[in-house]
Amino acid sequence: MNTVFAVALLGILGGVFGLVLAIASKVFEVHADPRVTQIAGILPGANCGGCGFAGCNACATNIVAGKAPVNACPVCSGAQTKRIAAIMGVEVTTAERRVAMVRCAGGERAAKKFKYVGISDCLAALKVGGNGPLDCSFGCLGFGNCVRTCPFGAMFINKKGVAEVDRDLCTNCLKCAEACPRKLIVSVPYAADVLVRCNSQDKGVIAKNYCTVSCIGCRLCEKNCEQGAIKVIDNRAVIDYKLCTSCGICVAKCPRKLIEDRNANDRVSPVVVKGA
Repeated sequence: MNTVFAVALLGILGGVFGLVLAIASKVFEVHADPRVTQIAGILPGANCGGCGFAGCNACATNIVAGKAPVNACPVCSGAQTKRIAAIMGVEVTTAERRVAMVRCAGGERAAKKFKYVGISDCLAALKVGGNGPLDCSFGCLGFGNCVRTCPFGAMFINKKGVAEVDRDLCTNCLKCAEACPRKLIVSVPYAADVLVRCNSQDKGVIAKNYCTVSCIGCRLCEKNCEQGAIKVIDNRAVIDYKLCTSCGICVAKCPRKLIEDRNANDRVSPVVVKGA
């Protein structure tokens, strides 16, 4: 009899607790916005962090919450962004495409204090000899931390031993910039034709002794730029792409030939007519 009573009591208690839990689940139910799932399904799923959030799902959640724009994902194509905008019921604005750029062209053209034969890792190399094997304290070490970090295969070590970006594969997630211990990777417009690939902040008399393509801060580029788009800051030339017209004058005036013009072969030199 006691056994039957105990079983019955447990059955009743189980039913009561089950009913309480069922009511509680309805009362405290969190209604998930279906748009989060829809947008997350459009995002690439790489979880690269280029949008500034922890991953694609977090990005979708913030887009739906109005805390991020519909074009927050730098990896999405225009078609994907339009689909996200349609889900959110808004117009999409075209954002300027940007890519990473390595501010160094030294490599084999930069002097070395010693030959490093340790682990192929930039951080490991920096711990040897005080500040790594290069005489330049600002240049690319070439051991590929950025290459291994890039989730899109857009980084590689070129023939000169310097990290380089494949612009067409780059999504501007800038994980490479985070991985670079010397912080010499920056974001530039995809359409930028004129590039300064030097990160040295040493004075010219020092910089020219350890690298044949280092910026020496002579300011010839700055003095000759009619748009005021290039300035020497911390002993290195820096381009303001909002002002740059890609005229190529700074490229021609640089005595070190370190300013790169990607379209040099196609560019027509500007003709200046005096008195016009």
